[in-house]
Amino acid sequence: MDFSKNIQETIRSMNQALDVASNFDVVYRTLTIGGRKACAYFIDGFTKDEVLLKVFQVWEAIKPEDMPEDAHGFSKQYVPYGEVGLIKDSDAMMVQLLTGITCIFIDGYDVCLTLDCRTYPARGVSEPEKDKVMRGSRDGFVETLIFNTALIRRRIRDPKLTMEILSAGESSHTDIAVCYMKGRVDEQMLSMIKDRIQNVHVDALTMNQESLAECLYPSKWYNPFPKFKFSERPDTAAASILEGNIIILVDNSPAAMILPSSVFDIIEEADDYYFPPVTGTYLRLSRMVISLLTLFLTPTWLLLMQNPDILPPWLEFIKLSEEPFVPLFFQLMILEFAIDGLRLAAINTPSMLTTPLSVIAGIVLGEYSVKSGWFNSETMLYMAFVTVANYSQASFELGYALKFMRMLMLILTALFNYWGFAAGVILSVCAVVFNKTIAGKSYIYPLIPFSWSELKKRFFRGRLPHGEKG
Repeated sequence: MDFSKNIQETIRSMNQALDVASNFDVVYRTLTIGGRKACAYFIDGFTKDEVLLKVFQVWEAIKPEDMPEDAHGFSKQYVPYGEVGLIKDSDAMMVQLLTGITCIFIDGYDVCLTLDCRTYPARGVSEPEKDKVMRGSRDGFVETLIFNTALIRRRIRDPKLTMEILSAGESSHTDIAVCYMKGRVDEQMLSMIKDRIQNVHVDALTMNQESLAECLYPSKWYNPFPKFKFSERPDTAAASILEGNIIILVDNSPAAMILPSSVFDIIEEADDYYFPPVTGTYLRLSRMVISLLTLFLTPTWLLLMQNPDILPPWLEFIKLSEEPFVPLFFQLMILEFAIDGLRLAAINTPSMLTTPLSVIAGIVLGEYSVKSGWFNSETMLYMAFVTVANYSQASFELGYALKFMRMLMLILTALFNYWGFAAGVILSVCAVVFNKTIAGKSYIYPLIPFSWSELKKRFFRGRLPHGEKG
């Protein structure tokens, strides 16, 4: 579709391209500006009506002799609004219109005048459910991109903070904001990330950040350890930007993608920095130890139960108090799947029923399943610890990566005993060691390559110098 100075031709072409007769939410309104016929197009529900009303009132007072010769002069002289643009490309105009921008055509002008008076349905910037902190900020990202960028700008008032807007998806044209600090970011990695986003050839980013993540890092899908850190906290995103990282915000998603991210970055949480150094160090080390326990506890216990003769006297209390009717391996695997089943059920349960149903499920699985002989009480105890310990860190992706490695170790230990347990440990270590960040660097830096000064910062929380996390 080409723009025409004849307003009737433009209206005919626009109505045909937008199928106005079928789409009830595509609104167009004809008006007169300075004796010339004009037409405004916008999407119902995306526009601030009071802004349009005030602009139209100004235009009604324009006299024919005061109309400028071109659209550029008109926008400078008679548009009392901040976000104004002129577009000649019809495809770009159509995308902007469908994102909520108001497009105005005036007889005699062969360009489109745009007013960005968008408003999106949005929820409040309340604290995210998953990334809660004991002390600190209580705001969180939402599904509206401009709100999320504003939350970061509020924390970093520096002109070096850059937020570039890109888009991906041939049908969705999803807005993507790339946020970074000039002078601190790795320019080579930044260029690589922007090139990959611009070269993404997909119909739509239906799953928001996950769709984009799979396009940015398409290889090694079989390694479950996450390549990106996701956070719904603006303070975490702002701190990562100040450290030289890149933040990617996707419209319709309440999570920020932080990259590059190593396993130590993913384990870190905001609470580590909202408390004094001693308390922050304790919380961080506790989280690391608990994460290791979730991986090794049940496979190690299964190995000891298969070989009771290697148990030292001081550990004999971990032996089974009753003879199992179902082999321990099957008990552990059934519980692994049952826990995920309960988690999925809790997500889909109405909030008013979550608590009573959780109590019922806990009683049935905890007491009656032991009495019926399906499970031993020791098996229930260790799996209960593993389940609760999984929530000690905020990353769902890391939690499931540890779960998959744990299940692999259980299978290998049940099949090959000592050799299977050793093979499971080696495979788990290799999955971490040989993993790479999106920048192609070591996933476990500063262990490999080794850097003692950086390693101390990962394990021990020191005092906060200016410009770092806080």
